[in-house]
Amino acid sequence: MGRLIKNHLARLVVMSAGVYQIVAAISGLFWPKIFFDFFSRSLDPLVKPVPILQVLNLLIGFTMIAWEWPLGMIAGSALHRSIVARMVFLPVAVL
Repeated sequence: MGRLIKNHLARLVVMSAGVYQIVAAISGLFWPKIFFDFFSRSLDPLVKPVPILQVLNLLIGFTMIAWEWPLGMIAGSALHRSIVARMVFLPVAVL
């Protein structure tokens, strides 16, 4: 029973992180300079003319949500069941 609760809690944490990443990406699309200038000016080429970072974060956020709360065609597939694929993808999503 404890493993089931921990697994469900981990899924909820990943889904809430995905939602937060989607909201942050949408906010970054509307206010790119305010959102990214506090960190460094070196990110300006990735943010200002073409919103590369924002779109990348949006795609990763949607991927995290789709992986943890899958549609019928994704649920039960080998990629959805693979813990190794999740362990590889989630640290990459943090970057």
